[in-house]
Amino acid sequence: MLTLDDLRALVDSGRVDTVLVAMTDMQGRLQGKRCAAGYFLDEVARHGTEACNYLLAVDVDMNTVGGYALSSWDRGYGDFVLRPDMSTLRQVPWHEGTAAVLCDVEHVEGGDVAASPRQVLRRQLARLAERGLAAFVGTELEFILFDDTYELAGKRGYRDLTPANQYNVDYSMLGTARVEPLLRRIRNEMGGAGMYVESAKGECNPGQHEIAFRFAEALSTCDNHSLYKTGAKEIAAQEGRSLTFMAKYNEREGNSCHIHISLRSPEGEPVLSGSRPGGFSPLMEHFLAGQLACLRELTYFLAPNINSYKRFVPGSFAPTSVAWGTDNRTCALRVVGHGPSLRVENRVPGGDVNPYLAVAALVASGLYGIENELPLDAEFTGNAYGSGKPTVPSSLREAAALLGESKMAREAFGDEVIDHYLNAARVELAAFDSAVTDWERARGFERL
Repeated sequence: MLTLDDLRALVDSGRVDTVLVAMTDMQGRLQGKRCAAGYFLDEVARHGTEACNYLLAVDVDMNTVGGYALSSWDRGYGDFVLRPDMSTLRQVPWHEGTAAVLCDVEHVEGGDVAASPRQVLRRQLARLAERGLAAFVGTELEFILFDDTYELAGKRGYRDLTPANQYNVDYSMLGTARVEPLLRRIRNEMGGAGMYVESAKGECNPGQHEIAFRFAEALSTCDNHSLYKTGAKEIAAQEGRSLTFMAKYNEREGNSCHIHISLRSPEGEPVLSGSRPGGFSPLMEHFLAGQLACLRELTYFLAPNINSYKRFVPGSFAPTSVAWGTDNRTCALRVVGHGPSLRVENRVPGGDVNPYLAVAALVASGLYGIENELPLDAEFTGNAYGSGKPTVPSSLREAAALLGESKMAREAFGDEVIDHYLNAARVELAAFDSAVTDWERARGFERL
């Protein structure tokens, strides 16, 4: 990580000539500008820079779509301001002579853009801080690595690709050794970008891997998550390969993004452990109860795409039941650790999740439980897939309907945010409903 003075010294010495100035869009992607380093120091660092406000009002293909109050043809598609958060300034080792900074998003006339994912999370963290609490988070992203370039994958319609491993390499030292040069490069260069890398391991789907990072304060974790996701793709491309974080690439195991969350006091002391059953504090019981109570209503923020819901298959290590259990991977909420390390792992999100929105949903849920002192249901033991418990929504359509009907969501996030993301869901559903898929052609071309 860099201070502004560090950056100035690097620029003066000729070691840095470019600064990436980026925000995170609704889909969790980095969007922004490559600024000449001198211009960044002279102007952008102090005043910010402008970007078209359609960046928070387009679909995944960057098509302009209707229904957004924030940005439209009627409003002229004006600008908003990208305000650099200097605490995120860092070098980017996988690009020569490059640094990066992440931004908050503001209206030109002043004030936060409420629907910006980073601002959505900041608001929930501020609500938590009002209670003297801070959230610490770790995200565990899985991806599938292919030997094909992104360009070749696109030409093939993302079909018939060659996975980097030909069989299940879950925990296999031999399997990860086969792709260690790329994994090592990602690990080391993320470390050079200010991230604390813990480990890499193989996963179940051929070519599937996970690189884990140390937990941190919630906003920092989400910033690192977004930069890592972009950087891993860029490094893979530089090596003539491709990788995907999509939730369900094929009919085998999907890519998850388990999110671990814990709470601390202003002094940094963990507050979830105590003398209650399971080693819980009363706060932990209410916090976990809130997660359970709000999970279905806020699933959209954990699973924001059509494809997200293909992961939720019984017996696949992706959750279907809204239940909690101690170290039980069949439950949507898995409690792990003890004492200072006690935390809740939410197993619902896939690799396609926007981390800011997902963590904001977990914080809002926990606050709902704390504010209403919700009692905690008994933990579930055994196989939750056959528990008969309520299930996570089975489709984006169902999740969007639940979000739209949620009084809790509107109170926590505000109508502006909820209406904005409900429109995003409508746009995605309309695009999918109008598409003719390979499955339909295979079923109907000759047989029907």
